[in-house]
Amino acid sequence: MDLSLSAEDLAFQAEVRDFIASNLPADIREAGRRTGGVFADFEAGWRWYRILQQRGWSAPTWPKEHGGTGWNAIQRYIFARELTAADAPRVFNMGVRMVGPVIMKFGTDQQKATYLPRIVSGDDIWCQGYSEPGSGSDLASLKTRAVRDGDHYLVNGTKIWTTFAHVASRMFCLVRTAASAKQQDGISFLLIDDIKTPGITIKPIITLAGDHEVNQVFFDNVRVPVANLVGKENEGWTVAKYLLEFERGGDAYTPNLHARLDDVRRIAREETSDGERLIEDRSFRQRLAELEMEIQALEMIELQVLSELSRGRNPGAVSSAMKIRGSETLQKIDGLGVDAIGNYAAPCEPQARAAGSNEPSIAPDWAVTAMPLYLNNRAASIYAGSNEVQRNIIAKQVLGL
Repeated sequence: MDLSLSAEDLAFQAEVRDFIASNLPADIREAGRRTGGVFADFEAGWRWYRILQQRGWSAPTWPKEHGGTGWNAIQRYIFARELTAADAPRVFNMGVRMVGPVIMKFGTDQQKATYLPRIVSGDDIWCQGYSEPGSGSDLASLKTRAVRDGDHYLVNGTKIWTTFAHVASRMFCLVRTAASAKQQDGISFLLIDDIKTPGITIKPIITLAGDHEVNQVFFDNVRVPVANLVGKENEGWTVAKYLLEFERGGDAYTPNLHARLDDVRRIAREETSDGERLIEDRSFRQRLAELEMEIQALEMIELQVLSELSRGRNPGAVSSAMKIRGSETLQKIDGLGVDAIGNYAAPCEPQARAAGSNEPSIAPDWAVTAMPLYLNNRAASIYAGSNEVQRNIIAKQVLGL
């Protein structure tokens, strides 16, 4: 695979760099740099999304016909690399990343006209109602039920680990609409127009690092119009699998991995070991080099997936391979970062990462996010389908086992 950039690619890269330099405010950049979880501070991230939206870059993975950029795989990769290199915040937007592509493929014309423009504009903020207590990674065992009542469904049950449900306006949700001997049957995909509607209760879950990103959501006779069904009733598993392939492979992994490894290098330039800078320690440099090689190998897989997605093709099991390697490499980088900061890993200082906080920090500036990232990213090998499940997918679809 030829990874060299063409003249057109280099010109695009320069355009992106110039835009970021001129339009990314210092406080939003700082919020991106101090991110200790999956996403940046919500308010800072959403301000950045609005700036991108005004430029027409809020949906970099979408075709032009639906308000996206229409960029090819290389352009999307360049865009992601430049954003992470500049410490731009990772924006929470499951509308663009997940439910938007699903509506494009399975939605009715009315659903496309209603939801897609509002996703691109940022008028709607979507969260994902998939995981449930007791289901673990066995998503097909979900128990939240939707019973038909005239032109509506009555939804009862609960969802857990619902990222940013407390700030979202809408939810896409898997529900059980029929009992079946095969768990994958009898599941439907619903769009809930108002996450604050009567009957919905949201309770926060605070992570080990002290962050509020995830929640548990309860449904008590919540009325959802039948018109909000995506795809056919009881065939939502097909829709769910399509969305999960976008979740696992729709975003570029390696730009973030490169940025995280650069963060560890910055720490190593400041920290000392036996009187010398950690970056000069032979053993530490070897670990850095090994991780750099892992990232480069993953890039080859990633560019293949992005190429398939840009052609409108289903990436299939290769997105599972990328999810495994991406999450496990990220956790190795986090571990190296914690090793590098040493005793500064001990203090719990979530206030030091809060937007606009003037609380003094025990740890030096370069060490503030290392431990929170380590703790929060332990979930990276679980969410979007655990890595054990991804290995089963590869065994079945690739190896024929």
